[in-house]
Amino acid sequence: MNYESKLKNKETDDLFKAVLLLETEDDCYRFFEDLCTIKEIQAMAQRFQVAKLLSEKKTYSEIEKITTASTATISRVNRCLVYGADGYKGILKQLK
Repeated sequence: MNYESKLKNKETDDLFKAVLLLETEDDCYRFFEDLCTIKEIQAMAQRFQVAKLLSEKKTYSEIEKITTASTATISRVNRCLVYGADGYKGILKQLK
């Protein structure tokens, strides 16, 4: 079953195919450091940490203290967990 994303196009397909070729954490660091700014990587890492903490049933105030994420960011990630494409949920389940 293929997921039909609103983002789907050839350029995004090429990017995701490249990501799927990464085999190690070191490969990921090298690729993402070239692809993204430090702030972009930090923002993605923070959102993922927020998703992990929300899945552990932490409160917004606990998450704010742990991650320094704004309540707007926490709320956005929570919306993705509840109404999104299940991307966070799928990865978090695999990581357990």
